[in-house]
Amino acid sequence: MELRDPAQVHVTVFRDEVRDALPAREGGLLVDLTLGLGGHSEALLARGPESLRVIGFDRDPEALARASARLSGFGDRFEAHESPFSQFARYLDGRKVDGICADLGVSSLQLDDPARGMSFRGEGPLDMRMGRDTDETAWSLVRRLRENELADVIYQYGDERASRPIARTIKRFVTEGRMDSTRDLADAVYSVLGRPRPMKLDPATRTFQALRIAVNDELGEIERMLAATAEALKPGGVLAVIAFHSLEDRIVKHFLRGEGRFKVVTKKPLEPSDAACRENPRARSAKLRIARRVDDAAFDGALDDDEDAALDDDRDDGASP
Repeated sequence: MELRDPAQVHVTVFRDEVRDALPAREGGLLVDLTLGLGGHSEALLARGPESLRVIGFDRDPEALARASARLSGFGDRFEAHESPFSQFARYLDGRKVDGICADLGVSSLQLDDPARGMSFRGEGPLDMRMGRDTDETAWSLVRRLRENELADVIYQYGDERASRPIARTIKRFVTEGRMDSTRDLADAVYSVLGRPRPMKLDPATRTFQALRIAVNDELGEIERMLAATAEALKPGGVLAVIAFHSLEDRIVKHFLRGEGRFKVVTKKPLEPSDAACRENPRARSAKLRIARRVDDAAFDGALDDDEDAALDDDRDDGASP
């Protein structure tokens, strides 16, 4: 049976909200830092005006190729670069942009491909890399780290309370020559926490998330990317960031709190509607934060009372999709 093109079945999270948030100016330039299958870029380009251009970035060459093919009809209004999003500014050649969007976390294309090794739902290699910019894999990571270091990774990035017995079991599997695939990793977790139960979170979820984040330095990438957006945006430019779990969203929230060159637009992060979650269950934990770059001379670097209270009151909980 022929599989459908993922671009035809993937539902872009907050597609319309991001499209409407970013400025649509004659001759404008927008940046999509997490191109994926091109859903956000397509919406921005289709809205126009026809002189609007979009530059897309992705560290995954397969996603980049698929998105470029999907957006080829827009001609030179779209350009794409294979790069971690923290390094996007080097491709702008000093140009300032009108808007930037970022859809954080792992893409459906990567999650659903067993060969990427990011999911416990199928047998695959212990890879977990999002792109070709790193040689570290989950296979090499669990061998390189000491047991206590591995436990810290699983706890800090996965919020897994059983991180120490899980790390001990993973290292035992490594010693015994039983840690080569995603199935082996899942079995190591199940031997500690038990097998999956219907309608419950799979016990391996948090460990897989933690190792993927560590392999790709996802949180460090987010911090470096956010810092670069303040320099790349024009005054009045808009930043829109979608996060899928509390670790990502907390970094975004604290950045907006501390970076005086942004004024928060969303007093509370936007959350997907019930209809959107039914259409795309992975959207259920998504949060969208929008902020506007202000003129340096016109802003005193402090949030107003409403913004400060809103950021204080945001809940930091969340789940990985």
